Amino acid sequence: MARTSTAAATSLRDFSTSMAREETLLREGGGPAGLERQRKLGRLPARERMSQLLDKDSDFFEIGLWAAYKMYPQWGNVPAAGCIAGIGNVVGIPCMVIANDASVKAGAFFPATTKKVLRAQRIAFECSLPIIYLVDSAGVFLPMQDEIFPDEDDFGRIFRNNSVISAAGIPQFAAIMGNCVAGGAYLPVLCDKILMTQGSGLYLAGPSLVKAAIGQVVDQEELGGARMHSEISGTVDFYEKDDPSCLKRLRSLVALLPEAGATKPHRTDNKHFKAAKNPDAVYDLVSLDGQKNYDARDVLATIVDAHSIEEYKADYGKTIVSAYARIAGRAVGIVANQRLQVRTKKEGIQMGGVIYSDSADKAARFILDCNQTGLPIIFFQDVTGFMVGRDAEESGIIRSGAKLVNAVSNSVVPKITVIVGGSFGAGNYAMCGKAYDPRFIVAWPSARYAVMGAAQASDTVFSILAKARERGEKKTASEELEQLREKVKQTYEEQTDIRYGAARGWVDAIIQPHDTRDILIQLLQYVSRPMPHAHFHTGVIQV
Repeated sequence: MARTSTAAATSLRDFSTSMAREETLLREGGGPAGLERQRKLGRLPARERMSQLLDKDSDFFEIGLWAAYKMYPQWGNVPAAGCIAGIGNVVGIPCMVIANDASVKAGAFFPATTKKVLRAQRIAFECSLPIIYLVDSAGVFLPMQDEIFPDEDDFGRIFRNNSVISAAGIPQFAAIMGNCVAGGAYLPVLCDKILMTQGSGLYLAGPSLVKAAIGQVVDQEELGGARMHSEISGTVDFYEKDDPSCLKRLRSLVALLPEAGATKPHRTDNKHFKAAKNPDAVYDLVSLDGQKNYDARDVLATIVDAHSIEEYKADYGKTIVSAYARIAGRAVGIVANQRLQVRTKKEGIQMGGVIYSDSADKAARFILDCNQTGLPIIFFQDVTGFMVGRDAEESGIIRSGAKLVNAVSNSVVPKITVIVGGSFGAGNYAMCGKAYDPRFIVAWPSARYAVMGAAQASDTVFSILAKARERGEKKTASEELEQLREKVKQTYEEQTDIRYGAARGWVDAIIQPHDTRDILIQLLQYVSRPMPHAHFHTGVIQV
């Protein structure tokens, strides 16, 4: 399988290590020059702001680190889409933190930036997480405004979400620590509390645009500086002299939340909760190219608590493993693709990684049961799709598949998806792909996303064109058909690389396989938070 920049990697372990090195580079943002520019302005780089805001030694689950990866070559690199987003503890309370990285294109919003912020807001809403925005952005990246500004899932949706999240009773804090201009100025003003540092700017139009629009000459501080907004317009709640002061104030404000007194950082007691197998064992089980068969139960043994698995209908629908289990003592339901070839009494031999009618029926019934008992469900995807052919159609594969998709669609318990290997075709849907609202969706470096595999896609296109040529509809030489087959295959191989999907927000994070258990422990804490029960609402107020 072709891999960009890491073609030499042959094992999952080697490829995972090389991807971790790439992530280190992504976290450098705009590089030394960009970071130095921030310091000259008397501002901390975005990741230093995050470090001072979050509790010391707090776990930080970063979302969308690969956003915008190789997506905008005409504009240069846009590491992490110029924005940092993730969940970490502030005074012991898990919070979603969204920070513009002004070292990358002055923190301007690209299409991928908007998508990343919307995803972070959605996760925060569904997990009832307070949101902290560290604002330092030049606004919409104007050369691409047509892809950022107008649609229902574009820039304006961020502010719509601010309003809906506030109405749900979820706290939002905004700290303006640099530029906050044009439409972006609505974000902090729609939050519960607004902090602003000296030297920052908050205005609908900057000095140059004001002069062009109405002929008024005004400097930045007079137009929308921290002093003006704290003393004259009354927009800002807290005037702060610098970044450290602002971040200290943010922590003190979060400490006022009702849950602060009762919340204690979660610590896993490894004396009582351990996996049956060493997490590193996954590298001996799963191959980088996805060709090696493995028993899904062996992978699960590196993740769930030892002796906690209670397999559901173990002898029926064997190409999906469904089980009750515990992770650090927390009860969960698990739906995992089985990659071993199996034998059933009714169907005979069934191929691993394929969903058959009996497997779909079993998984659908299991999902219904998890909803009945309120168990979060974790999906482990390594699926080539549903079974095809005459026998499969006679077995009612479409009906069974629809049943499973229906169950996943209407499931109301928290869902988390881990893509271990292939995520192809309708198998992606049935195993809770991005379109089916998993609270979190993460992937291993070995993950591959596409409607079908590269070889199948290229063979299908070749077959269609060859038949068209036989009918005389296309005058294509056999050499051209072969070239087209190879081109389609190469394109599919590039697009199935999980970094391609991560750049476009199809997954929240690419994780190291041996870290899966620890990351799921984190995520289960977040998805298990209770939603607020009561909301404060008023009628029309004269201002």
